[in-house]
Amino acid sequence: MRLLLFAVCVVLVCASADAWFGRRQGGGRGGGRGGGNGRVRTAVDRTREAVQGAGDMYRAYSDMREANWKNSDKYFHARGNYDAAQRGPGGKWAAKVISDAREGIQSAFRGQSEADRRADQEANLWGRNGGDPNRYRPEGLPDRY
Repeated sequence: MRLLLFAVCVVLVCASADAWFGRRQGGGRGGGRGGGNGRVRTAVDRTREAVQGAGDMYRAYSDMREANWKNSDKYFHARGNYDAAQRGPGGKWAAKVISDAREGIQSAFRGQSEADRRADQEANLWGRNGGDPNRYRPEGLPDRY
């Protein structure tokens, strides 16, 4: 739950940045009837995607904890990133922010090795870029996951 709240806070802080929403095609601001509607719609879409993507990341984390299956960590990393990225650019962004934050915390406070961190990030990137998470699925993991 804390991870989801963190992600929502990050999304809200970034909600007004041009880098987050991109620029509208067709040049400057305003410019005729409903000039800002495209940008507002994009902002709402990206924010919704990011919140839903954070939910996907939380669900993968929750499933990993529930499954408690040996060598399943990379699978759940890839699955969470994959599911979030399928939401759209906002979901992909949320997956990257959450994954990077999680890896940073694990490296700093839990003593995760550099090799483990790199392997986790490889699985994160694989899923975020649309790769099949089942590449990392361990033998015997119940179909429920």
